[in-house]
Amino acid sequence: MSDIHHRSRDRQPRPNSFVRYQDAFRCGDSDPEDSPSSPTCSESSVDEDEVNCRIKPFWPKYQAVFKSRGFELDTVKDVKLFYSQQNTVPRLSPALKFYSRDEYQDDDSLCPDSGLPDNLFRGTRVLDAKRVVVKAVHAGSREYDVICTLSRDPLRNDPMNHTIRESPCVLWLANERLKPPAVLDLFRLSSDNIAFIVMEEWSSQLITSSGSCCMMRFLAALRQCIEHATFMHRHHIAHLDISLRNLLTDYDGHYAYIDYEMSRQFDPASAPLVHNYRGTELPPECEGGLGVDAYKVDVWALAVLVLRACKLTGYWVPEFMYLIKPMLDEEPNRRPSSFAVLHAFDKLVTSLGLQSNLNCAGPHQ
Repeated sequence: MSDIHHRSRDRQPRPNSFVRYQDAFRCGDSDPEDSPSSPTCSESSVDEDEVNCRIKPFWPKYQAVFKSRGFELDTVKDVKLFYSQQNTVPRLSPALKFYSRDEYQDDDSLCPDSGLPDNLFRGTRVLDAKRVVVKAVHAGSREYDVICTLSRDPLRNDPMNHTIRESPCVLWLANERLKPPAVLDLFRLSSDNIAFIVMEEWSSQLITSSGSCCMMRFLAALRQCIEHATFMHRHHIAHLDISLRNLLTDYDGHYAYIDYEMSRQFDPASAPLVHNYRGTELPPECEGGLGVDAYKVDVWALAVLVLRACKLTGYWVPEFMYLIKPMLDEEPNRRPSSFAVLHAFDKLVTSLGLQSNLNCAGPHQ
């Protein structure tokens, strides 16, 4: 992690945040690693209390439960079949050693993906062979509570909600043109203090090798990111780990926030303060170790996300700096609210004669 996140009090004052991030963006031919560093999701999403730390379930124990709910977790046979279709040699996960009993060593044994953390597992929905990813969390975790809040009535069908949200399969079957929400199931097993979130498999690679679709689609993606933060804040929820690493896409113009391990729901009557914050994008007020405004932390992270997205895609509108500069104010009380950011974004796009429209003529990336 760069020293901008760990400056001791006796060092020289750090440069203005807006200038620092602006300079990082301007280095257009540099590698993304040259910009202000971000730890991996696993590094940035550690929580100290027991119910909010990542868990490592024994997945074979729950295989029958998933089957009864219409899902098949990936087996060795499934992985071999996939690689045979790709004409490549399968790389079976080292995690298979975790399943040491003989009954878990044949083609029907579960096969974890070595590229995923232990609390995630790939699978398939039996109904339509849709690929899914299952996330295991503690039954009492904040993440599960937040996902349940955002995924169920009355919030799940709000057009401002760009999270992974649950919807009855019958809705999708009745009209195939409707986009199926990405959460397909949510359930707790109280006896084991564990809960599972079954999600449609979207991609974390936001830009394909052929590049993003067009400026219009890019603006639509940015607007979804800002709008969802506004939606959460309106309902007294802070994400607290907004970053490119925590966005997924279906390559059809839809983007979803993931990874609510650090998120908080606040009492509307209480100040939205968090202490000892350790997210991916750290605003300067977090260095003091005191309580910080969670919503203003999200606004800071949104500004960094916009800059990183512009650098990643190559799309840049110079007027964005009028939007971003106040979001990176080192004094959190002077940062705009997410609602004000959304309003300013829409006003800026309109004034430039642009439109953040999903319905562009190019291929969906």
